[in-house]
Amino acid sequence: MRFHDAFKSAIKSVQHSKMRSFLTILGIVIGVASVIILMSVGQSAQDYILNQVKGVGSNLVFVIPGGTSGSKFAAPASSRGVIIKTLTSLDVDALKREPTIAAVSPLVNGQATIAYGNNNNSIPYQGVAADFFPMRGFGVSSGRIFTSSDVGSSNRIVLIGQTVAKTLFGDVTPLGKFVRLGNIPFQVVGVLENKGVGPGGIDQNNMAIVPITVAQNQLLGITYYNYLLVEANDAYNIDFVTSRVKTVLRQNHHITDPAKDDFTVETQADILSILGNITSVMTIFLTAIASISLLVGGIGIMNIMLVSVIERTREIGLRKAVGATTADILKQFLTEATLLTLMGGVIGIGLGALVTFGAYLIIAKGLAVDWTFVLPLDAVLLGAGVSILTGIVFGFYPARQAAKKSPIEALHYE
Repeated sequence: MRFHDAFKSAIKSVQHSKMRSFLTILGIVIGVASVIILMSVGQSAQDYILNQVKGVGSNLVFVIPGGTSGSKFAAPASSRGVIIKTLTSLDVDALKREPTIAAVSPLVNGQATIAYGNNNNSIPYQGVAADFFPMRGFGVSSGRIFTSSDVGSSNRIVLIGQTVAKTLFGDVTPLGKFVRLGNIPFQVVGVLENKGVGPGGIDQNNMAIVPITVAQNQLLGITYYNYLLVEANDAYNIDFVTSRVKTVLRQNHHITDPAKDDFTVETQADILSILGNITSVMTIFLTAIASISLLVGGIGIMNIMLVSVIERTREIGLRKAVGATTADILKQFLTEATLLTLMGGVIGIGLGALVTFGAYLIIAKGLAVDWTFVLPLDAVLLGAGVSILTGIVFGFYPARQAAKKSPIEALHYE
């Protein structure tokens, strides 16, 4: 039997039992669509997260208190809530004297309730130096950023994100108004530009920024920093600057063994590498879970094909009686199973692409998030390839059972 004849026979069989064919491929449709959706959304999420980190700036070095025990992927203890007081003003002064460094901005973090009148909201806040704004590319949609003079004078002024402004003031301008942050009055001098989610997963629209001197002395009561932001001098390679930052801090902390560092230095490349690995593993894990439905669909194909073999026993006997070989029968039923799964794969790819595009419209247009529509070619090829492979693997046993039937016994089957 030629492949053309086997294919025509498979099409007729599918058309003859439309409902059964639909139910047969339904599991494949759901499985392939799930794989397409998870791979596409996973890739979009990865692009979104990495773009947020790239927006921070490629010439920045982050210094975090606490070591990582020599492991690149281990998180410093400070990121797990452990209080580490190793970064101080002495470190900032030492780093500012380093010629490979253009600027240094210490930061502290906190969480407090911000209130205006009867409106209030619990938000994260940052205490920063004036250099922070040009280093991070932070601007204001209205008002002004604060200056070195504001920091030095410990002026109680605050910049608020757009979500905070909307929650507390509605459509009224917040500029010049006084809010209470941690029961301390602050005057609103600016509203931050729309920034979205930043490093660490912080919603930068739902936060406040105050002078670091006020945050340390009046809000937190500390003398150390939560981390340092270092801007590399453009004349030097970022890797060289990173090594100089480590050298300066080791000298300042009297550390001779790098394995005993009480700080962690990271660049944008380090963060991108770690995030890329995490998101890739998560995408693979979720895709593997979705692939289980393909296995279920394949078993469904095998069961339906076995039933089809029993129903068409007399047909098999008749074909063999007029000269069809065992290979012809095997080819016929294997082609039919592969056709069914291929149809399911094509429909599943289309359904997956449609759902993914719908998710893009909701997230990007409805929620105003900088989300991109991604339909990876490897997801499409995987969906088509797996559907064909499923038809061959799960269709082989029923096809073999049909091919093994004796023509005499088949013709006498009731």
